[in-house]
Amino acid sequence: MAVVSPVPLADQRSAEILDSARRAFAEKGFDGASMQDIARQAGMSVGNFYRYFPSKSAIVEALIALDMAEMEQDFATILAHPNPILALRETIERKITEADCQGDGQIWAEITAASLRKPEIGDATLRMEVGIVAHLTTIFALAAGVAKEEAQTRWTAHAHLIVMLVKACAMQHPDNPITADLTRLVMRNINQTLDDIATSAALKG
Repeated sequence: MAVVSPVPLADQRSAEILDSARRAFAEKGFDGASMQDIARQAGMSVGNFYRYFPSKSAIVEALIALDMAEMEQDFATILAHPNPILALRETIERKITEADCQGDGQIWAEITAASLRKPEIGDATLRMEVGIVAHLTTIFALAAGVAKEEAQTRWTAHAHLIVMLVKACAMQHPDNPITADLTRLVMRNINQTLDDIATSAALKG
């Protein structure tokens, strides 16, 4: 039987702190939540907290790394699927309708606003978007049977549009009475964008 290595305590504690940071940002907003608030939420002294994360920017970078690690798993599953465009559709629809995405969307709305004022946070969020776009164009290349370079030339704008639509949809307040209608419209536009790429794959075939 394979032995599963336990999660290192430092990594586990960091994940718990990031969970606390998400809650603090959700309750008080990115600017409203102080480092003291986040440390208190995590049940730590401020001095000990700074040993893990010396600034809000460091917290944001860690949140981005955590979310990207989860997305890497999603993208790997999509690339292994016999119909990657279909798998991508299903993954996006699940992401924009599940409750976790809607809860995180409010936090990312705060972080996106902060990125316009703080260059270091803006750089981190831009790197995340560029990484997602690169994964999307890799999926498009596989689906259409073209080289990655060609997919980047033809569909980078499509990939950025999808990222923009998903982000905007996630940032809708769940109590907004038209959120469900907006979600359907967003998904329709995403599907149309993916249809354009799927058509290219069909024509090539």
